[in-house]
Amino acid sequence: MRHIEPELLKRVNTWLTPAFDKDTQDYIKNLIALNPTELKESFYKNLEFGTGGMRGVMGIGTNRINKYTLGKNTQGISNYMHTVFPDKSLKVAIAFDCRHNSKSLAKIVADVFSANNIKVYLFEDLRPTPELSFALKHLNCHCGIVLTASHNPPEYNGYKVYWQDGGQLVPPQDHQIIDIINDLDYAEIKFEAKPELIEYIGKDVDDVFINAAVKNGSFNTPQEAKDNLNIVFTSLHGTSITTIPETFKRAGYNNVNIVEEQREPNGDFPTVKSPNPEEPEALKMALDLAEKVDGDIVIGTDPDSDRVGIAVRGLDNKMLLLNGNQTMVMMTAFLLQQWKNNNKINNNQFIGSTIVSTPMMSVLADAYNVECKIGLTGFKWIAKMIKDFPDQEFIGGGEESFGFMVGDFVRDKDAVTASLLACEIAAQAKAKGSSFYNELIQLYKTFGLYKERLISMTKKGIEGAQEIKQMMFDARQNPLKTVNGSKVIRIEDYQLSQSKNTINNTITTINVPKSNVLIYYTEDDSKIALRPSGTEPKIKFYISVNTTLDNVSEFEATEQLLETKIDAIIKDMQLN
Repeated sequence: MRHIEPELLKRVNTWLTPAFDKDTQDYIKNLIALNPTELKESFYKNLEFGTGGMRGVMGIGTNRINKYTLGKNTQGISNYMHTVFPDKSLKVAIAFDCRHNSKSLAKIVADVFSANNIKVYLFEDLRPTPELSFALKHLNCHCGIVLTASHNPPEYNGYKVYWQDGGQLVPPQDHQIIDIINDLDYAEIKFEAKPELIEYIGKDVDDVFINAAVKNGSFNTPQEAKDNLNIVFTSLHGTSITTIPETFKRAGYNNVNIVEEQREPNGDFPTVKSPNPEEPEALKMALDLAEKVDGDIVIGTDPDSDRVGIAVRGLDNKMLLLNGNQTMVMMTAFLLQQWKNNNKINNNQFIGSTIVSTPMMSVLADAYNVECKIGLTGFKWIAKMIKDFPDQEFIGGGEESFGFMVGDFVRDKDAVTASLLACEIAAQAKAKGSSFYNELIQLYKTFGLYKERLISMTKKGIEGAQEIKQMMFDARQNPLKTVNGSKVIRIEDYQLSQSKNTINNTITTINVPKSNVLIYYTEDDSKIALRPSGTEPKIKFYISVNTTLDNVSEFEATEQLLETKIDAIIKDMQLN
């Protein structure tokens, strides 16, 4: 046997015991003999839960998604559920997306839950992630699981865990469950299903979910305005094809052009480099179709249908892909105005956002006399806000990574309802002689022109993870004093839970859970956040700048000034 580090050898040898099937053992022996590099990548650590659950490359090993790593997760959750809900008839709901092995892995997860005497509601076929969050509450389940890797590349899969409120796991439950999982031996996993405890669900839940999406995402748009809106939609080979077309139809939108080449669910995502609506290339086919049919709005969703990308006609009448911050402020402002029109705002409402999203969310909240709660990256924190403040009404909220949630009937980002909301905004704007984009510019004129840009650096594998770690360490040890010539006046370190005023050196406590995020605020009101991704091998830099916009006619020139300023920040920080 080649030389293998002792800790790695210990992990590998565990997988050569009778708890693992012969094919798995043979594969590992082959890696030992022929591919020590892949062996190390597969076993050098345990796959961990991040901001969006657990995601990883599918394959054999502790650092891979497979029946054993997911089985261990599920066994640990089962043990935890029996501890915290003693003498209860336990229930879970399970959904899965279009990825390779998602259906079979979902069945393995269902088997393990049932083997632990837990009733399972398993979707008969692929469904959007927001429908799982809804179904969990609808069926009064204690827990929910989605098998998905969101917009990650085809070789990935993942495992998201939801709790009773319909939101993803948050502290303290997440750490308690992770400790239980880590203490388990693989031999303790119960794989022998009790079929009588597994019930397949489908259309019955779809109908209730779609009706709820229509109810929450519709705002008295006249039918004539709906008929006059020309929609282009793509599911990017993902799950939203099962719900969004029907949601549009039930809401009265019949002028919908679907990108047929991307209609069929396919885990290879054959027509795109990445099934991520944040990437302009992913929506190219939809944008081309919009030009062909003279579409007003393009809507594209990621594989599990929690993120939505939107393109609309710009000032030059060409299709323009909005970023997540622009979509979020438009949707939030629209919702706030609807609540105000209906006299529903009474100092007891809030919207939700995240620390790396546009500061414009707080400006909107102040203008409408509602609170803006700001949490860590990930919609589980917005769901936690709803849970923690049951006496306040949640209007809506989002994050810059193309996620939005309308109301609290779903407790995760929801591309189904958000897609409908986008159409309501576009239809009403067009009906009054305006457009989605013109309404956005009006917001900038009223509240200030905010411009954001995200820089992502991909660092794969063991070396990449170490490089990202070093970059964050260096940023903390040698914090920037100026950015693009403007003095840094405040540094927020969410790992230390400290906000430091660099002018007078006073430190205040940040009252959110610890997270590996560092944010610089400058004298000229720029904001730069550094954050390693919790779901991808990336380090991300979020840049936000702003200025006033006195006249709509000055929009393009003012926007260009802000773009130039962001370019200068990127150059100054050497992020090119």
